[in-house]
Amino acid sequence: MADSACREMIIKAIIICLLKLAFSYSFRSCVEIPDSNHKIFRCVKCHESDITTIVSDVFPTATNLTVSRNNITYIQGQSFHHLFNLTSLVLDANYIVNIHKDAFNNLQKLQTLNLSWNYISSLHRDVFSDLHHLTKLLLGNNNLTNIDMFLFSNLTNLRIIDLCRNHLKNFSALVESISNLSRLIHLDLSFNKLTTLHHSTRLPNSLAKLILSNNNLHKLGCDKSFLKYVEVLDLSKNTLLSSKTFQGLNLEYIKNLHLSFTKVSAGKLLNYTNIQPRHIDFSGLNLKDHALTLLCFHLRDHQIPKMILQSNSIRVLNKNTFCNCANITDEMDLSQNAMKTTGCLKFLHCQKQLETLMIEHNHLTKLKSCKKSKKVYSLKSLSYRYNRILQVNGYAFSNTPKLTNLELNINIIAYLDHKALNGLKDLVTLRLDNNLLTDIYNDTFKDLTSLKTLNLRNNHIAVIFNYTFQYLSNLTILDLGGNKITQMKPHAFDGLKSLTNLYLDRNHLKEIDGMLFGRLHATLQVLDLQANHIMYSTEHTDSPFINMSRLLDLKLDAQEPNGINLLPHAFFRGLISLNSLYLTKNHIIGFGAETFDDLKSLETLTLDNSCVGIAQLKPGIFKNLRKLKTLSMVNMGITSFSKEVFGNLTGLKLLHLNRNAMMSLDISLLDNLTNLTYVDLRSCPLSCGCQNSELQNWTLSSKRLQFPYLFNITCQDHPGSFFHNFDTNVCYLDIALYLFSSTFTFTILLSLIPLLYVRLYWKFKYGYYVFRSWFGEQWRRLKDQEEKYKYDAFISYNSADEDWVMEQLLPNLEGSSFRLCLHHRDFELGRDIVDNIVAAVYGSRKTICVVSQSFLRSEWCSLEIQLASYRLFQEMQDVLLLVFLEPIPERQLSTYHRMRKVMLKKTYLQWPGSNCSDPNSAKELFWNQLKRALRSSNTRSQEKQNDQRRHDKEGTDKEEREYFMNHTPINDEVHYLMP
Repeated sequence: MADSACREMIIKAIIICLLKLAFSYSFRSCVEIPDSNHKIFRCVKCHESDITTIVSDVFPTATNLTVSRNNITYIQGQSFHHLFNLTSLVLDANYIVNIHKDAFNNLQKLQTLNLSWNYISSLHRDVFSDLHHLTKLLLGNNNLTNIDMFLFSNLTNLRIIDLCRNHLKNFSALVESISNLSRLIHLDLSFNKLTTLHHSTRLPNSLAKLILSNNNLHKLGCDKSFLKYVEVLDLSKNTLLSSKTFQGLNLEYIKNLHLSFTKVSAGKLLNYTNIQPRHIDFSGLNLKDHALTLLCFHLRDHQIPKMILQSNSIRVLNKNTFCNCANITDEMDLSQNAMKTTGCLKFLHCQKQLETLMIEHNHLTKLKSCKKSKKVYSLKSLSYRYNRILQVNGYAFSNTPKLTNLELNINIIAYLDHKALNGLKDLVTLRLDNNLLTDIYNDTFKDLTSLKTLNLRNNHIAVIFNYTFQYLSNLTILDLGGNKITQMKPHAFDGLKSLTNLYLDRNHLKEIDGMLFGRLHATLQVLDLQANHIMYSTEHTDSPFINMSRLLDLKLDAQEPNGINLLPHAFFRGLISLNSLYLTKNHIIGFGAETFDDLKSLETLTLDNSCVGIAQLKPGIFKNLRKLKTLSMVNMGITSFSKEVFGNLTGLKLLHLNRNAMMSLDISLLDNLTNLTYVDLRSCPLSCGCQNSELQNWTLSSKRLQFPYLFNITCQDHPGSFFHNFDTNVCYLDIALYLFSSTFTFTILLSLIPLLYVRLYWKFKYGYYVFRSWFGEQWRRLKDQEEKYKYDAFISYNSADEDWVMEQLLPNLEGSSFRLCLHHRDFELGRDIVDNIVAAVYGSRKTICVVSQSFLRSEWCSLEIQLASYRLFQEMQDVLLLVFLEPIPERQLSTYHRMRKVMLKKTYLQWPGSNCSDPNSAKELFWNQLKRALRSSNTRSQEKQNDQRRHDKEGTDKEEREYFMNHTPINDEVHYLMP
């Protein structure tokens, strides 16, 4: 049943994790290491206290997991149950105090478990029971006081156990707990509280390295053969340990024994044990003066390829000190002593075959000339690091001509003689870094024809003179970084025919000399110019790299004091093979669209902190970087990107955009980067609004792209909210409904607007003008009673017909006591023309429209007839009279809908033309009819009474009827109807 339940839990865990893999590629507390194929994860400084919360969304494909520097105090049971593929689990530097006995269940593939630097004081005996394949267990720097005898019982494959810096006291119980570990090879128990090696069982025969340094051992108290199979035994800094404790001890397999800072006597140790002298580290055994001579006497019959004599307070070595020793062939280490001089290495008088000599951390102040030394040594490697050497005289190494490695770094060398390195024709590596050198000369390295690496970093060199390196034809690495170089002479690099790496960072160079570096074009692959004083004042500068077609790595970061600022056009022209370019901290004003055009082989581009203020990358800036894999643009002030910026970056895998000013990011841009696997958007002020709804959904559903620490990104515009879960429901609508509603509304409006325009245009216009008049306090006067009308008729005519109005109409009507309103005579000066028209229409009993072709073309005339017709139809006021000066075809009147309507409802008058048979009598009849119409009442009841009287009236003049019938034309164009 238990196995069935376990299998069911595993299946559920697999399903859950696979769903996460399919639908989410962001982690709450962890980051997947790029290009690790979902196998390596780091969860560092995530400020979580619950381990299950931290690792819950890590993919089950993980093989390496690091959870460090968090606030974890307790490891719960089944914490890693879904991570059954783990082979390495690092839980160091947390605050772990307790671990549940089932915490590591289901980790059957685990090989490395690191629990160091925590506060663990005890461990349950079954806590590691499921870790059958564990090979390395690190428990150092905890508070363990004892080890359960069954703690390691199931770890049959364990090879390394680290228990250093705990509080262990019982060595016997510890040995009992590891006695069945047949593959254990390394056990570290240093910095504990062991006082004896008393034991109740034996060490595993496989144990080869046992570290017991910095304990409180005062005796060993172990069986004589207890350490028989140990090869490396460190008992150093057990200050109470004496020689007698080793008496009779079987150390036949020991290959490295450390006893520094104990009371053990080297001579007695050789007498008391069967250890081979060549396997003893003689450091810290107070072997100075006579004691060292005596030691060599004990070693006279033994082969000692390596002698370690560190920390023995040795001050002086004479020529006979090592003569009683057998030949020391490999290495002699005299570091951390008190030597003030080497005396041209006379103490090696009897050691002709020694290859490596280390005299580091001593008190040497000077290396004197050894030109007169008759003895030549076979040394190949010599190190004087960490001394106080101030000067190196000429021929200082003439007695060691076979040197291939010379280390003089980390001293205070201010003077290096021209001939100091004379004779070192086999030297391959020379380190002079971290000294006080100010000058190097053209013959300083004259004899170093085999030199491949020259390190002059962190000195005070100001000028590189001509031909300084002329003899170094095999030099491949030249490090001049961290100096004060302001100038390099034109022939400074002459002779460097094989140079591949040139480091000039942290100097005072103000320009890049294309001619100077161009001499290295055939071989140079790495050029480091970080933190110099390079800057440009114009964009039109020739590329200094035009001939450097083989350069692979270029560093131009952090130019002092304020960066490069201005980057010339085509600055990188010629760098067709460049793989890596670094431009961080340069505060560049802007990048041209052609800046990176020549960098077709570029794979890594770093632009962090390289812009001033807000940066706007131009479309096509990366158009030729098809091989680019890593692009870092941290803190550049970028607010947005266009698709054209990243258009051709088809090979891009890692994109760092953290600490920029972007409030949104177009997901279509990311979709086009088909190989992208990692995008860092931390510390960007992403808006939690609808413009980022698609980005939120995309970050949580991408199957291939990782957004590190996405769940920690907060909303700048909604404090306290997080980007990954802000509400996006309001951003989504039913698209079909939305489209139907919008198109339906648009169609209806498109159909109604022309109809409304035709039918209601003048009503709206009239209403507008009437409102204006009313607003101007005119409305009251327009609505007065009929007896208060100012005029009998308002004459609406076009200026083209003014002669007829003035010569015919005016004399006939005003001569009959009619009061007429004419616009040119009676309109109020300074008043708006529209207000005047409205006042004239409503201030007159009638409106006479003198219709002609010109009248129909006039906008003002059209307004006047429309206003009068409105009174006619809507207010039931008989106010409109139409006088046609000329015949008008129907097709022309069809546009004037309201005029045709008036003609259908009302009688209208036609001015008799010249073709009339009796013009005089026709005109007289015309004027009589017009005057009668003007005298008629405006009310509907009066109009009916007048109609009745007109029908009943006797003695109607027969000529009037004939004229009316004859001069109201009836034809196929216009239908003139009587009411």
